[in-house]
Amino acid sequence: MWAVLPAKDFRNAKKRLSPALSPQERQSLFAIMLEDVLEAAVNAPSLDGVMVVTRDPQAASLARKYNVEVNNEPSNDGQSAAVARAVYQLNQSRRNGILTLPGDTPNLRSSEIEAIIAKHPPGPAMSIVPSHDKLGSNCIALTPPNLIPFHFGHESFQPHLDEATKRHIDPVVHLDLPGIGLDIDTPADLVRFLREDGETRTHKYLRESGIAKNFLSKQNMPGTA
Repeated sequence: MWAVLPAKDFRNAKKRLSPALSPQERQSLFAIMLEDVLEAAVNAPSLDGVMVVTRDPQAASLARKYNVEVNNEPSNDGQSAAVARAVYQLNQSRRNGILTLPGDTPNLRSSEIEAIIAKHPPGPAMSIVPSHDKLGSNCIALTPPNLIPFHFGHESFQPHLDEATKRHIDPVVHLDLPGIGLDIDTPADLVRFLREDGETRTHKYLRESGIAKNFLSKQNMPGTA
């Protein structure tokens, strides 16, 4: 099974965090989150490979740093199109499965990837991890890779379940993987992330840059002194 990580243009990343972070802070945050996710993926022994789909030179450079494959997008057409592009390439190479990972889940652990793969049934099969609000789809594992069309977006969880139902597939739904379940899209997500102590690159960046202290003080949260 191959992990697929779509990475949008860094300069356009995390616009929903605009009320809290400057453009440069958002770009830096996304780059560091992506590196946390890449590290977790390359250290998951059950994965056969990792592919980053992007047209952004910085994202491609990060991927090469971790010796993973880069699929160069001609345009930024969204997450569903990026994953579909990877699926096409992996099908051409006769790969038997994919596991999609978002680049904005810095609490992701290799052990969570291993748990998804360990419980994934023989194909045709689908496993899915919803976002923490149970609306989005933070991870989808499919065998074969082209089992269903993709509907990534804020409320994609139910549409993906519906696609499985149409094909008489009983998906494995993981509700106990908090690292992959927390994607950082909004100021509220950032609050949730900062409430948890951690030693990821993202935690360290937010602390050392002063972003965490400044942001938490505006939220009237404890731990701002």
